[in-house]
Amino acid sequence: MLKHASRITHNASRITNMKGHNIDVSRLSGNWNYPTSIRFGAGRVRELADACRQLGMRRPLLVTDPGLAALPMLGSAVELCRAAGLGCEVFSKVRGNPVEANVSEGVEAYREGRHDGVVAFGGGSALDAGKAIALMAGQTRPLFDFEDRDDWWTRVNADGISPIVAVPTTSGTGSEVGRASVITDERDHTKKIIFHPKMLPAIVIDDPELTLGLPAHITAAVGMDALSHNLEAYCSPVYHPMAQGIALEGMRLIREWLPVACSEGDNLMARAQMQVASTMGATAFQKGLGAMHAMSHPCGAVLDTHHGLTNAVVMPYVLMFNRAEIEDKLTALARYLELGDPSFDIVLEWILELRLRIGIPHTLSDIGVADEHIETLAPMAEIDPSAATNPVPLTKENLSQLFNKAIQGNLGEC
Repeated sequence: MLKHASRITHNASRITNMKGHNIDVSRLSGNWNYPTSIRFGAGRVRELADACRQLGMRRPLLVTDPGLAALPMLGSAVELCRAAGLGCEVFSKVRGNPVEANVSEGVEAYREGRHDGVVAFGGGSALDAGKAIALMAGQTRPLFDFEDRDDWWTRVNADGISPIVAVPTTSGTGSEVGRASVITDERDHTKKIIFHPKMLPAIVIDDPELTLGLPAHITAAVGMDALSHNLEAYCSPVYHPMAQGIALEGMRLIREWLPVACSEGDNLMARAQMQVASTMGATAFQKGLGAMHAMSHPCGAVLDTHHGLTNAVVMPYVLMFNRAEIEDKLTALARYLELGDPSFDIVLEWILELRLRIGIPHTLSDIGVADEHIETLAPMAEIDPSAATNPVPLTKENLSQLFNKAIQGNLGEC
């Protein structure tokens, strides 16, 4: 669990990066407007009440998860709002892989409390649930009528979507800059993407102090999730040069700072750079994702595996599977990351070494996925929305083989 409250911890005023350059941590602050309004910098959670008022909120519902709800950090955020005259209440019934019932109960709390906006506060699950609650607060149709299929988003009563402020407390999903939520449908145990352009939070508060002290194993899992977003977007065959450039720089930041964030939990510079890299990954995946996410989503829905950790485990197997179509791109990536003799193999070597260094398991069997699950998981992965932009077309047959390789650890045979 996080071990900090509302205190400010600057473990050093200047940090030396990998190239020996001194960087003033206090200068890492700014107001950005891509893809939405972002207030980035240490201590900026103090602006939460101002952000709510800017969007016309007087009674925000703060949506978070049970773990965060018990921490002083959350209480401090609520008190900031109440001290500013806002009628802020907390809803925290959100699972690690949020389900429809979490959204329905949140909507009920929203309506009963006569709230007028949502503060989505936490990791990816809380952010996704908060955005879905804001969407559903003014709808009459059921949640899954708004799944990201064809033009289903046009069914939404856009005027009924409540304003959203997003406050991420991990550095992985990037859901704070996304226009969708991933919600599990317990009827068929599938993760479904709920989409509408107005689900994009109007204001994001990216405060790296909120991530200080995040346990190393969670830092590793969510950090690899950020890497998977940047990497899959970069490898996607979709033409989007702006997203391509963002993905490259996101991966450079992760290479430099994820190991530091894992080993030095109170390193504010590392936390800040990883928060930026996370936001960049979610911005870049407008270009599409691929088999990592197509495989991870059903594992999370059926077996409740951690999303970022699952992406991290399958990452090298998917790269090997896609090798023929992405070799040139990974060679260029190696050049940008200054990995040495540029090649596909040196990128793969870097990823394998990174996983080992930060404690990522090597196989799906290490996180509870077995051969007996493939018959269920492969068809689900084939129709997952992420599958459409994988560099190599995905079928139930080749996904079954890919799952088997990742379960057995047969990386060289992918």
